[in-house]
Amino acid sequence: MFRLPELPYPADALEPVLSAQTLRTHHDKHHAKYVETTNELLGQAAAHRAGSLEAVIRAAAAGHEHKLFNNAAQAWNHGFFWECMHPDHAPPAGPLEAAIGSAFGGLDKLKTKFVEEGAAHFASGWVWLTARGDALELTSLHDAETPVIQDGVTPILTCDLWEHAYYLDHKNDRAGFLEAWFDRLANWRFAEAQFAAATGRGEGYHYPPSTAQDHVGQAA
Repeated sequence: MFRLPELPYPADALEPVLSAQTLRTHHDKHHAKYVETTNELLGQAAAHRAGSLEAVIRAAAAGHEHKLFNNAAQAWNHGFFWECMHPDHAPPAGPLEAAIGSAFGGLDKLKTKFVEEGAAHFASGWVWLTARGDALELTSLHDAETPVIQDGVTPILTCDLWEHAYYLDHKNDRAGFLEAWFDRLANWRFAEAQFAAATGRGEGYHYPPSTAQDHVGQAA
């Protein structure tokens, strides 16, 4: 069974941008429900075997198993999202800083594009900074869509655009939330490690592996 990973910081550590109430609701209820439903669906699907959550997502996408894909991908996206935030904010450095300069003209211009992309995204989804090798790209994806199923793409940083991610603290001011998030919470140390993985200098994020009591249809 896949598990709900613990938050990498106390629930109140991201205040005032994100309150403890928001973090507890988002993590303990929304993320937990995606994990629970993923495990239930895998338990019902004899065709699936134990493996990584990334493998489950790719198989569900290839097999057009929409409910499984939506829940597994959302479980993964949220696990990645928690790592993309840190209470001790520091700007990017090293190769990632240079890549941001090449792709966007600097961190301030990336912030402008990041906020514009996320604020203009209609309805639910995620805004992503990704890499194809050493080339950075900025995009938004709808609902549970995820870079996990995109060949040659490494996710670098993401922010959740679903209203449950920010509404208690920022109401309908998504742009204001994104500005505060980018300025005060974005975890550039994690992003640097992801960029190193994208350029062959390390291993990127993987969702915590399933437990020994694996969920899935072991063939008899």
